[in-house]
Amino acid sequence: MIEILKILFTMPFLLYGCYTDLKERRVSNKVWKYMLASGSVFVIYEVFTGGLPYVKSLILSSVIVFISIYILFQLGAFGGGDAKGLIVLSILFPLYPVFLFSGKVYPLLGLPPIGLFTFTVLENALLITVLVPLGMFFYNLLHFSPQMLKNPLYMFIGYRTEVFSLKNKEHLGLLEKFELDENGAVTRKFARSGLDFDANRKPELEEYVKKGLIEKDIWVTPGLPFMLSITAGFITAVIFGDLIFYAVFNLIGS
Repeated sequence: MIEILKILFTMPFLLYGCYTDLKERRVSNKVWKYMLASGSVFVIYEVFTGGLPYVKSLILSSVIVFISIYILFQLGAFGGGDAKGLIVLSILFPLYPVFLFSGKVYPLLGLPPIGLFTFTVLENALLITVLVPLGMFFYNLLHFSPQMLKNPLYMFIGYRTEVFSLKNKEHLGLLEKFELDENGAVTRKFARSGLDFDANRKPELEEYVKKGLIEKDIWVTPGLPFMLSITAGFITAVIFGDLIFYAVFNLIGS
């Protein structure tokens, strides 16, 4: 029962983190401070009921996850808000949550060999992030236009939208850089050195369209926050378990 309560307690914080990350591209530290402070009730309860074995698991989970997440953060794998959220999860869930609901034992795929729940959340989040390009590709198929064939690989990482609509949209990145050469023509190239996420602050693009130098539709990418993947990873870890381990295990077994 305690595991279900912890899961229900955690979800609003993760969902709010997704909301603010989508809207502002950041998650306030207050979200994780409130989550840890109020969630400490569960930690204290489990320290008293679980005793020394639980304390050992709590220390092990916190230390290992903190070191791993810190290294990944320094490597630029994700933002500070994502890192802090994962660390708080490692404190609230030092043991993998196993519970009975409607006659079924969760996670449905069983416990992974490494019982660090936060690692499973991160693994599932990474897997979901990898699958996002497929979703983007199918979205583009539903909104297909012949111009997409000029850059078919873009269909996996972005979509086409009208230049004049950019002023009403935030947090979009340009997949291509547009430069005016000495002959008055516009050259475009893939933004290899980093996407420009100020697509709505490019008034020169409208001028290029008006002069017929570029098409009215250009490639942009939404740059989805990793907090969405973490939340999805949390849900899938709770319900199913370690998706990557299960997939690899079945491949080896077959």
